[in-house]
Amino acid sequence: MSTEQKKYLKNLKLTKLKIFLCQSIIIISFLILWEVLVNKGILSSFIYSSPSRVVKTIIELINNNNFFIHIYITLKEVLIAFILGMSLGFLIALILYEFKFISKVVDPFLTMLNSLPKVALGPLIIIIGGANTKSIIIMALLINLIVSIISIYNGFQCTNEYRLKLMQTMKSSKWQILRMLVIPSSYRTIIASGKLCIAQTLIGVIMGEFLVSKQGIGYLIVYGKQVFNLNYIMTGIIILAIISYLLYKLITLLEKKLLKHL
Repeated sequence: MSTEQKKYLKNLKLTKLKIFLCQSIIIISFLILWEVLVNKGILSSFIYSSPSRVVKTIIELINNNNFFIHIYITLKEVLIAFILGMSLGFLIALILYEFKFISKVVDPFLTMLNSLPKVALGPLIIIIGGANTKSIIIMALLINLIVSIISIYNGFQCTNEYRLKLMQTMKSSKWQILRMLVIPSSYRTIIASGKLCIAQTLIGVIMGEFLVSKQGIGYLIVYGKQVFNLNYIMTGIIILAIISYLLYKLITLLEKKLLKHL
């Protein structure tokens, strides 16, 4: 390894460390400021809770054997809805790419469904699926599926036209073109779609839990509202923020590993 390469890698590591330190300082400063403002009475402890109260609430939930159950239920629902959303989104995007007529027919409907507030369908979903996990997953699918279809389909459409024409002139079959050109050239788009999909899935699951769940982070927030214990609400929000960050980092790590093989 040359001196320039070593210097570049050292600067890269130093930059990552600086970014991490800045992010840590922002989070710690926010928590300290939040705690101070509540203790000084500038912010209402009843409405805004405080970091110390959130920690006490988490300890209370752990002692009551509720903390990890709520997290497990939410993560399970997110994982199921995410896998279904990405799988169905990929398959439907392939169909739309191969059959242009179908794509033109359903395009306005996809736009309409994407802009439709899914929470408005909540009562109908409960009637059809029942007040159970099925309805929560359906709600999450309604939110993440259309986004997955549109983003992956757009990635397929951005395939290099010259390479596409080259394979067509070489009498390649549609399956060969898909397998060897269209899908590989869309890896980055598919991974980017996964990042968006995981966020949309978490939103959909929490919305579903608001409506029908008896367990999960969404239920914890709703329960806090019902009993006027805003410590539960703030605890739920903070746990959701941590979960969303960890899920995003998981997709990012997966992206790095996959792109190494490209």
